[in-house]
Amino acid sequence: MIKFLFKGLMRDRSRSLFPILTVVIGVMLTVFIYNWINGAQFNFIDSNARFNTGHVKIMSRAYAREADQVPNDLALIGVQSLVDKLQEEYPDMIWTPRIRFGGLLDIPDAEGETREQGPVMGMAVDLLSAGSNEPGIFKLEEALVRGRVPQRAAEILISEDFARRLKVQPGDTATLISVTMQGSMAVANFTVAGTIRFGVEAMDRGAMIADIADIRAALDMEDAAGEILGFFGDFMYRDPQASQITTRFNAAHGDDPDEFVPVMDTLLHQAGMTDLMAMLKMFSGLVLVVFIAVMSLVLWNAGLMGSLRRYGEIGVRLALGETKTHIYRSLIWESLMIGVLGSLIGTAVGLAESYYLQAHGLNIGFMMKNASLFISNVLRAKVSPVSYVIGFIPGLAATFLGSSVSGTGIYRRQTSRLMKELES
Repeated sequence: MIKFLFKGLMRDRSRSLFPILTVVIGVMLTVFIYNWINGAQFNFIDSNARFNTGHVKIMSRAYAREADQVPNDLALIGVQSLVDKLQEEYPDMIWTPRIRFGGLLDIPDAEGETREQGPVMGMAVDLLSAGSNEPGIFKLEEALVRGRVPQRAAEILISEDFARRLKVQPGDTATLISVTMQGSMAVANFTVAGTIRFGVEAMDRGAMIADIADIRAALDMEDAAGEILGFFGDFMYRDPQASQITTRFNAAHGDDPDEFVPVMDTLLHQAGMTDLMAMLKMFSGLVLVVFIAVMSLVLWNAGLMGSLRRYGEIGVRLALGETKTHIYRSLIWESLMIGVLGSLIGTAVGLAESYYLQAHGLNIGFMMKNASLFISNVLRAKVSPVSYVIGFIPGLAATFLGSSVSGTGIYRRQTSRLMKELES
């Protein structure tokens, strides 16, 4: 039966070509948009984790309440012993202290007077220690535009766009003017080792990367850090596992009323990430619903037109004794075969487009000029195992719903009028 129906579809293109094209286009768009949303979600999580939140983050209780203001006067102290303890308790994770700070970067002229000056968003990380993971986390070698990665104390990296605004070259001297942990003025001289471009607008506008030992000395933060970030060894965020670690850590410190006791939070509970991820998931589900609805309407209309064109055929089949239920089922089987064939083709085309976008990306930097989110300017798709089957949901559901509704017209045929219809 199925073989017979399949031959009929292939030999009569008027019954299959338009429905198959409809399914192919709908499935292709579904697969592509799903992979695009998947890629946007992955890029957003990855960029935020590397530059801002980690997979988990430890701060003092007081610092956590005002984290957006970067209150280094509320930073953690005794950081080295805490990091050693974390590495002992959670050996599968990478723990790294960081200091975020703001200030002015002053560029002197030949006489030592201010030539250019601009606000800077600084980040102090472990750049020079043997075996440090921070250069890899920040992908400094890939982000380097001019100069080199710092190799000695008092060397810094600044963003390429910031360097061009200040007319700074690698090797130039730059003076950081900021505030110490105790609230007094801090002034420290550095050498610009190189310039970087992360492809993240929030970082590229005015970022400065320095070794944490230099910033501790400049800001009077010996053995202190604003944050300690934790990363899973494969740098893939897993919320259930992160939540378990966070619950266990906070339970060990929950009874301490001290404002400077360390507290841990997961990536999704920082910087409004929960709402943003929920929005992306809702949008992904909405895409499926919309395409199923639109394709069902189109295929329903196609089924109605097909029923009108096949009016005589259905009448002959009824006259030969075929039951209405059997005819209705055959139409459903035909639609499912169209759905499978269209879904296969549409999925293949959608995956090909997604793999191209995953490999080459699409630069949307012109849309991110004033963005404050840590999200890459290069939009990439991400193909996952679900990508291979997600297109079959609208492909099969739409064809089934369309044929189910349009095929009900068979039951309105009056067998008493068949001879008169056939005579005409």
